[in-house]
Amino acid sequence: MPDDVTDKPVLAIKKLGGLLLLIFGIVVALLAYSNGSTGLSIVGILMAAVGVVMLVLKVVRRNQDSQF
Repeated sequence: MPDDVTDKPVLAIKKLGGLLLLIFGIVVALLAYSNGSTGLSIVGILMAAVGVVMLVLKVVRRNQDSQF
């Protein structure tokens, strides 16, 4: 549990940012794939990967706090 009430909005923003990066990354990668653009496809895949990493780090952080 967060010790401070101000921690909740920051965590919500990080979660929302991770989800948005994941969604936009997948959309960009799919659009680039259909147009045959390799560079844009790589950008989309990297955006999706960063979104996944942000979400995984948030879950790991939450689970570490609840163990103690």
